[in-house]
Amino acid sequence: MDALRDIEFTQIAADWDSAPLGREKEPLLLLMRNGLTVEQSKERGELRVTRTETISDGFIDEKKVRSVSGLSPEQVEKYRIHKGDILFSHINSDPHLGKTAIASRDYADLLHGMNLLLLRANKKVLEPQFLHFVCCYYRMKGVFVKICSRSVNQSSINQAKLKALVIPLPPLPEQHKIAGVLGVLQRTIEQQERLLQLTAELKKTLLHQLFTQGLRGEPQKQTKIGLMPQSWEPTPLGTCCDIVSGSLSYTDFLKMALVDDSDTTECMGVKVSDMNLPGNENKFVTANAVRHILLATAHRKLIPPNTVVFPKRGAAIATNKKRLTTTWTVLDPNLIGVHAKDSLDADFLFHWLQTFDLRRITDPGPTPQLNKKDLIPICLPLPKEIDERTAPQ
Repeated sequence: MDALRDIEFTQIAADWDSAPLGREKEPLLLLMRNGLTVEQSKERGELRVTRTETISDGFIDEKKVRSVSGLSPEQVEKYRIHKGDILFSHINSDPHLGKTAIASRDYADLLHGMNLLLLRANKKVLEPQFLHFVCCYYRMKGVFVKICSRSVNQSSINQAKLKALVIPLPPLPEQHKIAGVLGVLQRTIEQQERLLQLTAELKKTLLHQLFTQGLRGEPQKQTKIGLMPQSWEPTPLGTCCDIVSGSLSYTDFLKMALVDDSDTTECMGVKVSDMNLPGNENKFVTANAVRHILLATAHRKLIPPNTVVFPKRGAAIATNKKRLTTTWTVLDPNLIGVHAKDSLDADFLFHWLQTFDLRRITDPGPTPQLNKKDLIPICLPLPKEIDERTAPQ
């Protein structure tokens, strides 16, 4: 194994150099500065300007910019973004603090806006792409959260702290090679993400078509919830589903002792965070809390398999994530479930709920929330059984 040595926040090869980002002798950066502070407009203007949201997905998204007008030629040239410039989110909430995006070209009309720092590497000693990936690595390790200052609802990193940050500094040819390998990997990931996004959009379009036209080519009719096939009827959830949350609390579930009995079943306790576990993209196949409990207790106190679960409190409602349970399940207080009665296919219900925007029934309040009373009157287009059993897979 190659020898390693420690620097402040990581380990590097023993024969690599390291240096503070703000090193003055043979500087690593030609420029570190705040953005242009002028009034921005959502309307079309002479020039475009970045904002925090512009780099929220890890690249410069030209759909998430604002406009400015009336600037002097000197201002335009000073704040114009050049190829290799890195935009750094130094004021943000902890999960987004330290996000970066690197300019892949020279921009004629895109300017560096406020609430982002611009880092311009000295290419004689520091490869811009290498610096970008170092920032990505440090953010993943939580380095920027460790060095930030905190105030209400957001954190910040001042330029002095960022300049004092020690980074790895391998020989320039090695920086080029590392950046090249990681760049190929990043482009592959981005292509896969775009493919997944396109697939999700295609599924959304297909679901809309199926729920408004059906599969038998029958005439459509207009109803209070929109178009649907002639033989279908808008049906309140309260008549074809049970709105469930279970009677065993998540906290009590965690405290349950191991039961030495053959008549037990494996049960899950799920929280909002469990919706994001790998493999749980559609169904709860895993959870951080799993217990074996008596089957009779599960039937009496837990929610059953094939229940559609989604957030009922907090910002998570707006994500519109829904998941199907695969076993008897305990919900934490921020989740609620909808279970299809015998007259309704669970998969059909799940796929229809994928098309329903939960924000439509959310009480915005200080803490967004929705409850059983909000779900009961919602109508879904209910077909005859022959169509219902052909729910999209």
